[in-house]
Formats: sequence, structure tokens, C-alpha cells
Amino acid sequence: MTARPLFALLLCAAAPFAFSQMPPKDTVSGAKDHPLLSRFEGAKLVGYQVKEFDEAVLPAGKRVADKNGQPAFEQTLTLEGKHTRIAYVFPKERSSLEVMRNYQAALDKAGFKTVFACAKENCGSAFGEFWNEKRVSDNFIQGGEIAYAPFNYGRMEPRYLLAKGATKDGRPVHALVYTVAPVQDKNGGLYLEVVEGKAMEGGKVSANLDAAAMAKGIAAEGKVAVYGVYFDTGKSDVKPESKAALGEMAKLLQQDGKLKVYVVGHTDNQGVLAQNVDLSQKRAEAVIKALAADYKVDAKRLSAKGVASYAPVASNDADAGRQLNRRVELVKQ
Repeated sequence: MTARPLFALLLCAAAPFAFSQMPPKDTVSGAKDHPLLSRFEGAKLVGYQVKEFDEAVLPAGKRVADKNGQPAFEQTLTLEGKHTRIAYVFPKERSSLEVMRNYQAALDKAGFKTVFACAKENCGSAFGEFWNEKRVSDNFIQGGEIAYAPFNYGRMEPRYLLAKGATKDGRPVHALVYTVAPVQDKNGGLYLEVVEGKAMEGGKVSANLDAAAMAKGIAAEGKVAVYGVYFDTGKSDVKPESKAALGEMAKLLQQDGKLKVYVVGHTDNQGVLAQNVDLSQKRAEAVIKALAADYKVDAKRLSAKGVASYAPVASNDADAGRQLNRRVELVKQ
């Protein structure tokens, strides 16, 4: 047998000990805990990503085989909104059960309801493999083997929780917690995802109807929806990004001096209905004010009406539909 160098033997002996140590500090610069879910005491942050608006597919059922024999989940939720992903390692002296119970208690206290939860073999076959491949891979985890080892070694003993709640203003929030147990003298792994339902920021790309297209819409249907008028959430001040749409609305009215329209404000169904009625009314009035002040359109030809979510053009169950429902319409008087 070939003798191994002494330094190699020492390295092999030291490696398990090194991987059992906690990182001395967070390994991702500029990262921070989510305001909804703080870190478990003593944990170190080792993975971080925030998307202001993105699609997220969250497991909501056991890991099973599909009809083709391929790994799949019994159910998933496809969500849109602000998407935050955070990974931690926690000390080996703590169990994944203790970590999960703490998060469950915190979410319960915040009014969240469990959508799906599982532990170990009840999560289905290769449940931990999915998370290692798709969420906590070594491309996401920063800090080398000391940060990644807990997720790799502990993947056979997972615990999972998906819960749904709401913000104070009624927007949906989903939170998932995935933990793996400290095994083989390694630390434990903790992974969080939070998807906050929110409207995508508009005004990034312009594709507004021009005056001619608006005129055709009114001639054909007696109304036309305008999506290029922007407001901050809960506000009624017309944003500067609305200039192009307002200009085309003004051109429409200037080209046809006899045309009188109702300016109708619409919202989605998020929040309190009475407040949305008031908000949509104020937004419609703000559009008329802008047309009169900035484009010299006779305000007597315009009449404001706010109808909140009473006339949707799409389902309010998904954000894509809610975006379509948030609009200003010109309706021929």
C-alpha cells in the first residue's frame, strides 16, 4: 500500500471537524434578514437573493412520481410578486424540529395558515434532492463547504412548511421554511422563501394606445381602456410616466371637439372596497385635472367616476388579472 503523506492525513482528519464549525459571520455581503421572518438564534446567513417582481413556483404537496415516472410534486403554487430567498446554517446543537417549531409558532402568531407541511419520509421520495438541485445548490450558497455541507449531508432528513398570510393592506404573502437536520457532526441547514404579492412596477416600457386607436375603440365599443396612466400604490397623484398616455388622450379630445367622455377609474379587489371606491374616484378626478391644466382640454367635456373593482376585465385571483383590472377608461357620454 502506498503511504499517504502526513499533511494529507492531517487534512482528512481535520476536514470533518472544520465542516462542523459554524461560519464566524454571514458569508453574503449586503444581505439581511427578511422583516417578516427573522433568523433562528445563532444562525449565519449563507445565501441571499431578492427579486422585486418575479414568478415563483412553491411546492404544496409531497414529492411523487408523475405518470412518466419522473419526480414531481402532488401540487404546486405559482405566484408572482417580490420574491426573497435566504439560506442559513444553524448550530449542530439545535435540532431541525426545534427550528421548524419556532418558525411555525411565529407564523401562527402572525395569522398565517398552513398550506402544506411534512417531515422526513412523509415529504416523499427525493424531497431533499429537489432542494439541493433547485434552491440550495452550491451556486446559491456562498462560503464554501462549511456553508453548503449542512444542506448536502442533511437532505435525507428534511422538514417543510408552506404558509399563507396577508399584509396589513390585504396583499397576500406566502412563506416557506425548509430545514435539514444536523447529521454526521455537521451543522443544520435552514432555507426561507417569501413571496409578497405586489403590482409590477409600470412605466418601464411604453406601449400606449395612440389617439387613433382610442378613437376606434370608442367608435366600436363606446369605451377604451388606457393602461399608461400610473399612480403609486394607494395614491391618486398622476405620475410623470403618464405623460405619453395623457398626451394621446388629449389629442383624441382635441381632434373631436364634440366628444364628451366619462373618465372612469378602476382598481383591483385588493384592500378595503370603500377605500378603493374613494381612491378610484380621486384618480379619475386627477386625470381630468391633468388634461385640463396641462393640455387645455375643457373640463366640462369630462366627468369623473370611480368604480373600484366593480367592473373587472379579468380574474382578481392572480396578479396578471389584477394588473389588467387596474386601469383608466374613457367612456363616451
